[in-house]
Amino acid sequence: MKKRIFTGCATALVTPFNDDCSVNYPRLRQLIEEQIVGGVDALVICGTTGESATLDNDEHCKVLEEAVKVANKRIPIIAGTGSNDTMYAAQLSQHAEAIGCDGLLMVTPYYNKTSQNGLINHYFYVADRVKTPIILYNVPSRTGTAIQPATYKELAKHENIVAVKEANGDISSIAKTRSLCGDELDIYSGNDDEIVPIMSLGGIGVISVLSNILPKETHDICAEYFKGNHQKACELQLKYVSLINALFSDVNPIPVKEAMNMMGLGMGPLRMPLAPMTDAARESLRAELKKHGLL
Repeated sequence: MKKRIFTGCATALVTPFNDDCSVNYPRLRQLIEEQIVGGVDALVICGTTGESATLDNDEHCKVLEEAVKVANKRIPIIAGTGSNDTMYAAQLSQHAEAIGCDGLLMVTPYYNKTSQNGLINHYFYVADRVKTPIILYNVPSRTGTAIQPATYKELAKHENIVAVKEANGDISSIAKTRSLCGDELDIYSGNDDEIVPIMSLGGIGVISVLSNILPKETHDICAEYFKGNHQKACELQLKYVSLINALFSDVNPIPVKEAMNMMGLGMGPLRMPLAPMTDAARESLRAELKKHGLL
């Protein structure tokens, strides 16, 4: 059995900015503490939801360093270290390892993309240069590249490649991956509306956007399922479907950052090219937050 980074709910954490779009490090530290108190099982730092695409290298490294310091091993810190430049992904992964991150989340190469053999070469290159366990991140809607089940089988042969955040939206493909890889590759839902379906196929949790605003409740979806309370987990999943839809009514993390600002959580602005929601979309999101008692 490979090393398991976490079971349950990891928050794909938003990065708070000041009004001038610089990183708000004091608020970041508070936010991490709030998430830990809220009961999440792990944190993903500098992922898509954290606007990693517009963090420069110094910011990326400093945000990771702050997270490791604040968490102080109370929960795992998983660093987003993926890139479409294999060499940079390796360098960033080595830095994350050196400062004490507990896991690495690595998105598939984007824009220049690659073949399935290229994916294997890319991930093996990085995995050979770190000891920290790696979670693959498959999100073809963003990257234009999808990891195929047979490729997962090959990737799972590497001792440092332990899991995947699966956001392909294809339950049949996920079932095939689970069948081919068994316990050699843990599966986390990368979509908040598929937590229970993926756990029913042997998944072990979620890397979540929803838990930025509902940490305990998202944790509880997983916890109830693992306690054998499958109906309760399903009820919780369905309870939040409309809220999840609202949080993905625009490009992530636009709606969740807007929601957190509405809730008085001080996340600040988005970095361009992300743009604010339209007035109509904002009011729909506000209505959902009120419906769930968050405003």
